[in-house]
Amino acid sequence: MSASQVLQEIKSLANTGRAFDLQRFFQTAPGQYGEGDIFLGLVVPEVRMIAKKYKDLSLKEIEILTSSKFHEARLCGLIILTLQYKTLKERNEKKKIFDAYMKSLQAGHVNNWDLVDVTAPIIGEYLIDSDDPYILLYKLAGSRSLWQRRVSMVFTFAFIRSGDIEPTFVMAEKLLGDKHDLIHKAVGWALREAGKLNGIALRKFLTAHSHEMPRTMLRYSIEKFSERERKKWLLESKMVK
Repeated sequence: MSASQVLQEIKSLANTGRAFDLQRFFQTAPGQYGEGDIFLGLVVPEVRMIAKKYKDLSLKEIEILTSSKFHEARLCGLIILTLQYKTLKERNEKKKIFDAYMKSLQAGHVNNWDLVDVTAPIIGEYLIDSDDPYILLYKLAGSRSLWQRRVSMVFTFAFIRSGDIEPTFVMAEKLLGDKHDLIHKAVGWALREAGKLNGIALRKFLTAHSHEMPRTMLRYSIEKFSERERKKWLLESKMVK
């Protein structure tokens, strides 16, 4: 198995018309968050199908994929990392996958919201047994990189899945002042999911912070509330501002 074989299969499914639409959807024009990214026009199920076929690819070959100029190749490589991670039991083996992921993130190859959201909730599981996960989470949250900041939030989905909502609220508070809409959405999304486990904790967070939360963040976080309660939080936050 090799990265070149994977790329050949990806290219065989290229769709020029869909690629054009995807480049607009993922905002790849100059000055936009996905500037310069190149799409071949595959849909995610097609990429997942290829990733599953090559799930035993070596880390060296995966790195070739995750550093590709083609978005779908990077996505495929990252999905393969998640597939391999899910099969592992030993922490030292999981660390190899986690380190490979972080290398790609720090190199700027995990560089759009879909790449983050498909992978970070799975790879973030490695942090659950860390002595102090906040050391890395805070570092990522303070990065100039939009994608590293988004990863700092989306990593906490792994904690939510394990029943631990504290990291989500800690990182949400850390990112309250972020200026980018994609961070507002990620924080609101994570808060909403944490609220499914503990609605009282979410309402306590909103009581303390709804007045300073960007509108998009607030709307996402209260999405599962009743219409009456959603209107209440939106009105109260507006009145305080």
